[in-house]
Amino acid sequence: MTDRVLSFDDLCSQLESYSFDRPPALVSNAHVTGLGVARALSAHGVPVITLDRSPDGVAPGSNAVTLAGEVTYPLDDLDGYRSDLERLADALDHTPVAFGCMDEWVHALADTQPAGVSLSFAPDSIDGVLDKPALYARCADLGVPFPETYRIEEAGIDGDGPAVLSAEEAVEALGFPLVLKPARKREFEELAGTNVVEVHDREAYEDVVATAADEGVRLMAQERVQIATGEDRSVASYVPVDGDPIAVVGNARVRYPASYGTSCVVDRVSDPTLRERALAVLDDAGYRGISEAEFVYDQNREEYVLLDVNTRPWKWIAMPVAAGVNLPMAAYAEATGKSVEKVVADEGNDVRWVFLADYVKCLAGGDRDVLSELEWLSLASGQLGDGLVTGVYRPDDPEPTYQLLKNEFTDREYYCAC
Repeated sequence: MTDRVLSFDDLCSQLESYSFDRPPALVSNAHVTGLGVARALSAHGVPVITLDRSPDGVAPGSNAVTLAGEVTYPLDDLDGYRSDLERLADALDHTPVAFGCMDEWVHALADTQPAGVSLSFAPDSIDGVLDKPALYARCADLGVPFPETYRIEEAGIDGDGPAVLSAEEAVEALGFPLVLKPARKREFEELAGTNVVEVHDREAYEDVVATAADEGVRLMAQERVQIATGEDRSVASYVPVDGDPIAVVGNARVRYPASYGTSCVVDRVSDPTLRERALAVLDDAGYRGISEAEFVYDQNREEYVLLDVNTRPWKWIAMPVAAGVNLPMAAYAEATGKSVEKVVADEGNDVRWVFLADYVKCLAGGDRDVLSELEWLSLASGQLGDGLVTGVYRPDDPEPTYQLLKNEFTDREYYCAC
């Protein structure tokens, strides 16, 4: 709840009186993704401190969270963010392990590498996959299919990537509708309110390109893939510095909003081909850490194409955890010098993850219900079982649900859906 969120100064004062028996985790953001990470770590006794720019995230009221506080937002003041984390580290009796749960927090940790803070990923390895032009260049070299994409000359170019065309040439090559994507999602999301823009005419196209160019945001034009609805698949993995990666494949059965929205129902599936492709890209980039490689099924090509790789936890991080592959705990274990194999085991469980707040909106809009009667009864009874796991709602941890409802039905609007 919001009254649980301390000012930064009060958070530091509180921490000076705490004595932890192991390194705490610093988790940013403090919303749905941060909640999933907090629950995954707390289940193994790890103390969790959530940090965010807003007090309205759902995580602070969770019984998985030890303390919650506000922190300088890195996109507003990167040096201030680094200073805050270093001050927090000074107040602790163990070296904390930082988890970035959205792109801006990951980049801030990698760019500043605060003194006295361990990172849950290798900071020098993220740009090879998080930066989309670099990612697509890597896919081209490895033979991993991806959508037809061009870097737009007017909106800035650097490094390797897809071919560079003028804005006019890109339209001629792709036609309308097409998709506009930034090289880095979060800076564009702050600018445009979304990280992907589908445009259907020249006026809208030119407006977005001009805005990106004015703000120095690198932009790409991409074909609008004829996506098979309900067939999206993501490879969720942790690649350690030493040892073999661990991975789970999830099928995003339902998204809200459709096409470019976030997942609200995800099933575990088996797909060795996509697992191999995703891990090949990560290996080629030398990436070490948690990631989600996002694929969609292209009906025209009749195969999966790679859209994106998130080098961080994401909204349905609780699904692989419930499946026996606790990715956050694997990252924490390696950061604190413990064996990944001893804390994570792929048990082969069938798991379905659901984010009810968005899923009921899908149903209200006329979407077909993919949950069974047994699953609805399980949710209604509060006795979650049979492989069902939720994004926020959990009867034994109720305050995050209360905070989410407050956000839904009052003027408080958390700045990030994840």
